[in-house]
Amino acid sequence: MISIQEAIELISSQSVERQKQSLSVMESLNYYLADTITAPLNLPSFDNSAMDGYAVLGEGPTYEIVGEIQAGDTRNHQLKPGQAFRIFTGARVPKDCQAVIMQEKTRVEHGNVITEDSPEPGKNIRYTGEQIKKGSEVFSTGQKINSSVIGLLSSFGMTDVSVFSKPDITLLTTGDELVPPGQTLKEGQLYESNSNTLRATLNQLGFSSGYHHIRDDFDSTRKAIAHHLDRSDVLLISGGISVGDYDFVKKALEENGVEEIFYRVFQKPGKPLFFGKKGSKFVFGLPGNPASSLVCLYVYVYPLLKKISGGPFEGLNSFELPLASSFSMKTDRPSFMKAKIEGNEVQILEGQGSSMLYTMATGNALALMNEGKNYQKGDKIKCWLTH
Repeated sequence: MISIQEAIELISSQSVERQKQSLSVMESLNYYLADTITAPLNLPSFDNSAMDGYAVLGEGPTYEIVGEIQAGDTRNHQLKPGQAFRIFTGARVPKDCQAVIMQEKTRVEHGNVITEDSPEPGKNIRYTGEQIKKGSEVFSTGQKINSSVIGLLSSFGMTDVSVFSKPDITLLTTGDELVPPGQTLKEGQLYESNSNTLRATLNQLGFSSGYHHIRDDFDSTRKAIAHHLDRSDVLLISGGISVGDYDFVKKALEENGVEEIFYRVFQKPGKPLFFGKKGSKFVFGLPGNPASSLVCLYVYVYPLLKKISGGPFEGLNSFELPLASSFSMKTDRPSFMKAKIEGNEVQILEGQGSSMLYTMATGNALALMNEGKNYQKGDKIKCWLTH
C-alpha cells in the first residue's frame, strides 16, 4: 500500500503519447493548442478611434466639421489644422489625426465643434499593432483554449486550429446486482448509478466516454477488458477490484498483460485503487462504492486525462481554507472528506460513508484531513472545489 502523494507522483511520472488534430476555432473550446500561434497581422490592423467623438488636428478649442467617418469606412480621409471629423468607435482615424475628443466633452455650434478637452497627441486613438504586433508569438503550445482565446484567434481571421486530441475513454462497470434505471427492482438488486455519475463528471471536466456493463464472472471480465483496452486510451473499471470472491478485475487485468504500477492507496475512501498500463494505454480500477469511485476520479484520473490532452498534470482547483467548526477525525487513514465551501470557510458534512453520494451532491468540495487528528475551528485544511 502506498501513500496519496506516492500514488500521485507515480501517475504524474508516466510518459504519454499525444495526438494532434485540426478543429474549427468554434469547436476548440477547452482543448489545448498543439502549435505555437504567431500573429499573422497587427492588432489593431489600422489606427482607429477608441471613442465616439471628433477626430481633430490643431490646438482648438474650435474646429470646423468637415465630414463623418463610420466604422468600416475604407476611404482615406485627411485633416488640415483647425478641422475635425465626426468619428465613431472603431472607425479608422484620418491621416494626421492628432487626437479624438470624446463627444461628451464637445458641443456643436454653426458647423463647428467646440471642445472642453485638450487634444493631447494620441488621445483616444488605438494605434496599429498596439495590442499585438504582426509576427509576435501570441500563444505557446499547451495553452488552454477559452472563450477569449477563441475571440483572439477569430480576430486574426483564423477558422481552424491545431489542438491535442482528447483521449478515448471507456468506462466498464461490474456487479450482477446492478440494473439500469427504468427497470423494476427485485429484492437484492440496486439501480446502477456509478456509470451516470462518472460519465457526467467526465463531461463536466471536458471529456466524453463510452460505457459498458460486464457480468461478474472471470471470463466475461477478461474478454471485456481485452476488447475495450484495444480500443481505448484510458480504461476505467468501476467495481470488482477489491478482494471478494466475485472481484475478478485484478486477475483479468493480469491475464491481459496490464502492468501494475500500484494497487491500494493508504486513504479513505478509495483504498482499493488500481493503476496500471499496457503500452501507451492506461487503466484505473476504481472502487465500486459511489463516493470512493468519484474521489479517485477527481484526485487521480483527471490530472492524467489533462496531461494526455496537452495540458499540465493538475487536478481540481485547490485552496487552503479555515474550518467552519471543530472536527475530530476518527479514521485510521488520511481521508478525503465531503465538504462545503461557503464564503471563506469550509464545513465538513455529515454522511461520510463511501457508499453515500448524497453529501457529494449537496456539497461542493473535498477536504483532505489526517487520521486521528482533532481539528479546531479556524484550522486551515487543503480543499478541492468539485463544482
